[in-house]
Amino acid sequence: MKIMVPVRRVPNPDVKVRLKKDGTGIETEGVNFLVNPFDEYAIEEAVRITEKSGGEVFLVSIGGPENEETLRAGLALGAHRAYLVDLGGECYESSGIADILAAVFKQENPDLVIMGKQSVDTDNNQAAQMLAAKLGLAQACFAYKVELQDGKAVVQREIDGGLEVKEVELPAVITADLRLNQPRYASLPAIMKAKKKEVKKVTPADLGAEPKNRARVLGLSEPPPRKAGQKVASVDELVDKLVNEAKVL
Repeated sequence: MKIMVPVRRVPNPDVKVRLKKDGTGIETEGVNFLVNPFDEYAIEEAVRITEKSGGEVFLVSIGGPENEETLRAGLALGAHRAYLVDLGGECYESSGIADILAAVFKQENPDLVIMGKQSVDTDNNQAAQMLAAKLGLAQACFAYKVELQDGKAVVQREIDGGLEVKEVELPAVITADLRLNQPRYASLPAIMKAKKKEVKKVTPADLGAEPKNRARVLGLSEPPPRKAGQKVASVDELVDKLVNEAKVL
């Protein structure tokens, strides 16, 4: 069983990000970057599958040289090797990222792709679905539980009022939700071993990929500050303000 897990480098979600003054991006100086939390669930699930049935887990990160640190963190969680696709300063939206992931898939021919359901910085939740479409694979999103049997994956996901069960033929694309598992902590020996694991550095051209951007970010801005609340003396005054000031009634 060979499992591919894409990994994204994101700012620490517990720290408030600061925007550049010109609105072209976020300030990165002094910011701690981590493995996207949803991707940690994907890595953990992939590692558990290979621990049970054998095989290997390889990671794929797309960005710049700084992403190697992110990959090493993922390798310390039990993955076996990794790809670093260096974009040379370029930046692609979800469709372009899916083009690159599809090229890696065609080179490696994995039995399964497990991805975090979304990244915590942009929250697009698009790359996995686009990857499945480009490759013509079945997809099962927001996995709560995954079981492999007879060349198929049985995936449960939470819906309003219960669970939905889907069966997909392998190879397939599965996205991990928060309650899929509990990611392990990287031990010191695992961190040391991760430093020696293979990280293959390539470019999109090396993979035969020609990613294209179909959307671009024009700018980032802070949300407008919320107005202070008001106290009212009576229900009549409240209704008057809702009708005449807020105009919601």
